[in-house]
Amino acid sequence: MTYTTLTEAQQEQWAIDGYLVLKNVLSKKKVQTLIREINRLYRKHVTRNAHPANGMDRRNLLPDSDVFIQLMDHPALFDLILHLMGPYIQLSMAEAIVRVPNPDFKGYIHTDGGPAMRHIRVTETSWPLQIKIQYFLTDVTGPNQGNFTLFPGSHLRPFPEGDKPITPDTPGAIQLNANAGDAAIFAHSLWHGVSPNHSKRARKTLIYCYSQMCFRPFDFQNQPPEILDKCTPRQRRLLGDVGENARAAAYFYSPRDQAELMAGQKPKRRKRKAAG
Repeated sequence: MTYTTLTEAQQEQWAIDGYLVLKNVLSKKKVQTLIREINRLYRKHVTRNAHPANGMDRRNLLPDSDVFIQLMDHPALFDLILHLMGPYIQLSMAEAIVRVPNPDFKGYIHTDGGPAMRHIRVTETSWPLQIKIQYFLTDVTGPNQGNFTLFPGSHLRPFPEGDKPITPDTPGAIQLNANAGDAAIFAHSLWHGVSPNHSKRARKTLIYCYSQMCFRPFDFQNQPPEILDKCTPRQRRLLGDVGENARAAAYFYSPRDQAELMAGQKPKRRKRKAAG
């Protein structure tokens, strides 16, 4: 299969640093639409039910709006995900985050997947176990504005575990500046997190997580029929629909049409072998 690929410089940065920043992957119109949906969710789930100073971390977004369904294989980035991960992948998480100004929040640094995955680091030439895309929906143009914070190259190093925690102030951390419509792609083992937000505005982002099919999804068991009915065949497969007649091991030994479906092609009909 042929996908849009990374440039040589991007491939080198991915291997060395464990992340990429891509500019203007979402149009202004798309950003405005997504902001409206996040603001609606914030009013519904935070302003009425919790202290607004806590911000929002809303998981399993697909049932909340069709615009979140459409983003799971956005053409500006999905080919790059396939290039990095191969076609045997699933959507594992869709999350909306609002980081409000809060003088008491110090930020934090972690790796994805908890203590188990923290001890798994793949080589520079391996397909990743998991990748996240963080879509920036508001401008973050200076320090301590709730910036996405990371340690370049840390995806190949053990995460320090001990009495002295890693923080956004630990030497080696960088706070990314980004504009609305930009996106960051990063590996699960990259040390990353968020800086404090000392600005006067909330930072709003979306995170979409992709993992190899042999993993369990992060923020849902399965999607209901009313969500799958809104999806294209490729989107259904990303959500775990491997077909009515799939074997129990289909998540490990992927369906024959997996690569074609991920590439957006109509699967070829294959003749069934005669029994005996």
